[in-house]
Formats: sequence, C-alpha cells, structure tokens
Amino acid sequence: MPDPIQILEALLFASDSPVEAEQIREVLELPGVAEARALVDDLRARYETDGCALAIVEAGGGFRMVTRPELAPWLLRLARSRARARLSRPALETLAIVAYRQPVSRPEIDTIRGVNSEAVLESLLDRRVIRISGRKDAPGRPFLYETTREFLVAFGLRDLGDLPKVDREPGEGSGGEEGTAPTNVDDAPQQDSGRSGAGLAPGQ
Repeated sequence: MPDPIQILEALLFASDSPVEAEQIREVLELPGVAEARALVDDLRARYETDGCALAIVEAGGGFRMVTRPELAPWLLRLARSRARARLSRPALETLAIVAYRQPVSRPEIDTIRGVNSEAVLESLLDRRVIRISGRKDAPGRPFLYETTREFLVAFGLRDLGDLPKVDREPGEGSGGEEGTAPTNVDDAPQQDSGRSGAGLAPGQ
C-alpha cells in the first residue's frame, strides 16, 4: 500500500483542476477534512525542504501542484520551442491573417488566401496558437478565430499591440502577401520572460 502522501502527490499531479480537501478525504478515506489539509501541509513542507521545482498552492477552492515562479524563464523557452516548431509557409500565412484581422472567420481567410484553409486552421488549433472565439453573425454562422497566449509567447510579444507594423494588412495587395509581417518567429522581438509563465501546472 503506497504512503498516503504519495497518493496525494499523484492526485495533485494528475488533476487538471484544483483538488478540494473533501475530495482528498474521500479518496484516501481519511477521518475528516482536517486530516486532508494536514496531509497537504506535510507535502508542501516536504517540497520546500527538499528545494523541489514544484510547489503546492491553494487556489479555486482546492489545491494544485505548480512550478515555482523562479523557473518561469525556462518554461517560456519550452513553450516558444513547441509553438514555433516547423510551422509551414501556409500555416505562417494563415496565422498572420488571424493575428492582424482577428476575430476572423474561415471563409474570410479562404478568400484572402485563395485556397481552403480548414486543414491549416486545425493544425494551428492543435498547436494552441489560435482558438475559436465565437461565431460570426452571418449565413452559416462560421467560427471566428483569434490568437492565444501561446501565440504571444512563441512570438515574444507582450500583447497584440506589439505586432510588427505592416505596410498593408495580410492579404491586401497582389498575390495575398503579408506585407512586412514576420514569417519566422525568430524575426519578432523577444519577450521579457520574467513577466509571465510563473505558477504553471504540470503539462501546461
């Protein structure tokens, strides 16, 4: 039988939302909520004593396992690496259109690019650099797309106001070119990594 504190550690690691004290009590079959909280305190103290990269915090009515704030710069490097890995030219073109025209629908993107963008949009959604923000009030009510926090991290932007200025918006002019918008994430200014990324739960 595993030690109760090991079971608690596994629960916090596996959960993508805060684990309430009552849930801990129920799963571990503890006498009461006080014992569950005492077990959490023991695990928190162990992490602090061992200088662990993880910490236990109370948030949203429960407890979460998160990374320590001082490790944020390295987590941001990982997020950038994942988001920018091998983006194809069509993906970069579509991403530029979304970034400069958001929220934008697929029919609008298809019109600008001159080709069906469904597969490219699915790929960008999988990479979490764009997301569905709603539906357009138009025939068929197509989905609207916008960029995400992961997009900002990958391109080293604090907010959308940091997007490079362009002579014309993506898709304007001949050939549907993107003007001077960057086609490689390394062309964008680097973000001050110390301003975000702290307290990320494992897997985020």
